Amino acid sequence: MEEAAELASYLPVSFKTPKDQEYIEFLWDAFETNYTHGKYQFAFLAYHMLTMSFVYFNIWQIKQTEPDDFAKAMVGFNKDVEKELLDATSPFTFWRVNESSVMRFLKLIGCDNGKVGSYAALVKERNDTAHTNGNIFFSTQAALDTKIREILRVVDEIQIHSVPTIQRCYARFLEESNASDDREYSEAADQIREVLIHTNYLSQKDIEICAAFDILKYEMHTNFPGIEALHHALRAGYPDSEPATIA
Repeated sequence: MEEAAELASYLPVSFKTPKDQEYIEFLWDAFETNYTHGKYQFAFLAYHMLTMSFVYFNIWQIKQTEPDDFAKAMVGFNKDVEKELLDATSPFTFWRVNESSVMRFLKLIGCDNGKVGSYAALVKERNDTAHTNGNIFFSTQAALDTKIREILRVVDEIQIHSVPTIQRCYARFLEESNASDDREYSEAADQIREVLIHTNYLSQKDIEICAAFDILKYEMHTNFPGIEALHHALRAGYPDSEPATIA
């Protein structure tokens, strides 16, 4: 159970809408309840849904940060689905795409076909588990714990591939939000929470990447003090997110 909880650090630290918050909390409750009562097959289904939420949030970050690349990835979708994805206002819109197919968006962050195929295999396993086929695939805690370790390895692998996207996302935020009198919220904490965290569904792991960002590249910027103040406010407001070591 403790190891499974590591997934929380890859999920958003907070949500703009209560509906999103309630949904993720519901999935965690379903996982924990079934896990503690030995209903490991159902615990796996809830954990898989949490994992797919993580995937959707990462694809959303691509859509927000690299909209041109995201638009080019629409090849193969019919025009109605394409429009729905391009106009989406929530990451959960991606449920409209077959889960195995949605994994292909991860190629935009450098995941090759081999990795995408292995991620899609997790979806197939979920489908096998969810069907009424007379089989109990996860009848023991040990079996589920092994699968959770595999899932966390995949999640961390995707997170590593997401580093450049998060860095570009944060750089754009600093460039566009450094002037307190020319942004959505005058208070730095409010701007960070609403425009950076909520808009991009950032997780603790994502914020660690932001905290490690080298703001000295903006040393000659006309409002470097504003950028510096915003960066310090991020690190002060989310002290649990120690700067990650970025290779």
